[in-house]
Amino acid sequence: MDGSRGSWREGRLWLGGNMESDYVLRYHRHELQGNQCTSQLVKHIKAPVHLVWSIVRTFDQPQKYKPFVHSCTMRGDIRVGSIRNVNVKTGLPATASEERLEILDDNEHILSVKILGGDHRLKNYSSTVTVHPEMIDGRPGTMVIESYVVDVPDGNTKEETCYFVEALVKCNLKSLADVAEKLASQHHTELLERA
Repeated sequence: MDGSRGSWREGRLWLGGNMESDYVLRYHRHELQGNQCTSQLVKHIKAPVHLVWSIVRTFDQPQKYKPFVHSCTMRGDIRVGSIRNVNVKTGLPATASEERLEILDDNEHILSVKILGGDHRLKNYSSTVTVHPEMIDGRPGTMVIESYVVDVPDGNTKEETCYFVEALVKCNLKSLADVAEKLASQHHTELLERA
């Protein structure tokens, strides 16, 4: 795509299969404003979609799979418009973030979050995560797609900003896969023990 709409990172828009491209086009198109960048990443997880979604949808407990989150406090119930305050682990260039739940769709498996403020450089950051069933090695698996849009900070390029944010998203997605696959393995072992 041309620079006026922002660039889809190389190898991200034209994904491996038609299903991935369809999901990206359907759920992960962000309207860019001014000096922003966007991208999307895909992770294939060897765990059933209901299990992966049960972890992703926990807006009040992102620390379940996000390794940089120390703790989270909610204001009110989990519903669209809810606000959470996230405390980040030490060692990162941030300590806190205030975030609003924009979309929580249990039927379509869509979670969208917007950062409202905090002591970090992610200004006007919004992300969307979708979770889709697929078969992996003949067993039920999950394709997770996460996309974002964010302002490019003064003194940084779009490429530098995307590189930084993608590193965080990749880490979160890898951790999500580790947590979900461990839970799926434990569940499979329990079923075999009962048989």
